[in-house]
Amino acid sequence: MRRSDTWQGVWTALVFAFILTPIASLVFFSFNADRFPSLPWGGFSLEWYRAIFADDTVRDGFWRSIQVSAFVSVVATFIGFATAYTDYRYNFRGKLPYLAIAALPPTVPVLILGLGMLSFFSMVNLVGTLRAVMFGHVVICAPFAMALIRMRLADMSPDIEPAAWNLGASRWATMWRVTIPWCLPSIIASLAITAAVSFDEFMIAWFVSGLEETLPVRILALLQGQVSPRINAIGSLVFFISITLAAIGQLFASRKESSA
Repeated sequence: MRRSDTWQGVWTALVFAFILTPIASLVFFSFNADRFPSLPWGGFSLEWYRAIFADDTVRDGFWRSIQVSAFVSVVATFIGFATAYTDYRYNFRGKLPYLAIAALPPTVPVLILGLGMLSFFSMVNLVGTLRAVMFGHVVICAPFAMALIRMRLADMSPDIEPAAWNLGASRWATMWRVTIPWCLPSIIASLAITAAVSFDEFMIAWFVSGLEETLPVRILALLQGQVSPRINAIGSLVFFISITLAAIGQLFASRKESSA
């Protein structure tokens, strides 16, 4: 092995250690019997996990986050598929601006998005409702779904659908029996990734949720004015859910590449 490869491996390991050490410490101290995260370790305990599941506000926030992420993953994936398919199949005047607008939300600072959505949802009387959080998350998640599905469509020959049409299949039959099965790995990946993004999102939910707090917003409320070991347990739970969804998304995205 060349020396440059060795140093590259060492550097990569250091970067991952820098990123993952705080997360590992969070999970480690979530099982600590002591109230404060300090060494030596006070012993293994599930007390803080029992405490968060006994907290009605945390349970409610967790349930709201599950509801929001489930809704957002389905709607954002549908919009992402429609946008990606339009880009794949049709050429029309204004296509570039259309795609630019569709891909714009993740490039806008989330603080600006949150303020804009607060202003808009105030005008339509949705501020303080879970629907406002759902709609706001759809806006930021749909571009991720569009990107994943468009990459899959790029691997599909443009002659496959016309061949099905020439054989007598309608456009809807071709969509259901050819296009969607081809895109299924990326659709599942999109469902998982958009659910993970929505479940973790804080800023937009903080601006528009009001009393309908999602779990990340509830975590902020717990952090204000106190240092609670329950934060480690909640953070570990959120991390486990998010990394599981991201791993599912990556698994199906990789399957997409190998099956192409």
